[in-house]
Amino acid sequence: MNPFELSYNALMCTSIVEKIDLVDQLQELKNKKSLNFQSTYSINPVEHPGRPIKPTLARFNSMPKRGKSDLGFIETIHAICHIEFNAINLALDAAYRFRNMPAQFYQDWIQVAFEESQHFQLLNNYLIELGYQYGDFHGHNGLWKMTHETNYDVLARMALVPRVLEARGLDATPKIQKRFKKSKFTAMVDLLDIIFNDEIGHVKIGNFWFHYLCQERKLDPMITFDQMIQRHIGEDLRGPFNLEARKLANFNLSEINYLKAL
Repeated sequence: MNPFELSYNALMCTSIVEKIDLVDQLQELKNKKSLNFQSTYSINPVEHPGRPIKPTLARFNSMPKRGKSDLGFIETIHAICHIEFNAINLALDAAYRFRNMPAQFYQDWIQVAFEESQHFQLLNNYLIELGYQYGDFHGHNGLWKMTHETNYDVLARMALVPRVLEARGLDATPKIQKRFKKSKFTAMVDLLDIIFNDEIGHVKIGNFWFHYLCQERKLDPMITFDQMIQRHIGEDLRGPFNLEARKLANFNLSEINYLKAL
């Protein structure tokens, strides 16, 4: 089976149920070793990946601040659910877009897409228990914006999407868990534990392939990472950082010191 065609079909699918089914199929084919990573398939720019009509997308800076009311907590759950839905598309795009990488690269990102779909379903099911569902509140498109901007090079993608954007989840999760512990929505603490542990693995995958590509191209990882930060993010990358979680995700001492300096 052609993994690039299957990944693209899942990426562009606008139905949540069908997208998850396609990701499940990819995962099953991967586990059965039924995917041919030597396949050919066209590489298309994807300005907008497949997503349902709702949620309505708004600019990140225009998103209303969530209060400490019950509704504020539910909006936070929805926001995390939205991040996990976007993360499915991020992983699918990595599996689809970049060619001539080792088979393990594609297997890794199919695995990530599958785990992100599991996270999405956990959160959406909890929203449904609470009388809501994904799409009931606005979302933003910040994660996909960076994915689209790094289409030009797998190195840029690995440098910035898992190692910066997804790693921000490692920074934010413990604080969010503390808030939920003091609310009536304590079930979120355990759900976030599952997501947090998986996300360490996802960031670790990004770290592995970033360093693999730097070594292959004979580039200094720290200079390269800093160049990518300056090109795409600039001074917007700032702490606090969860350095312990980043160490678990295989950030090395030089990278930890770089973050400390920010």
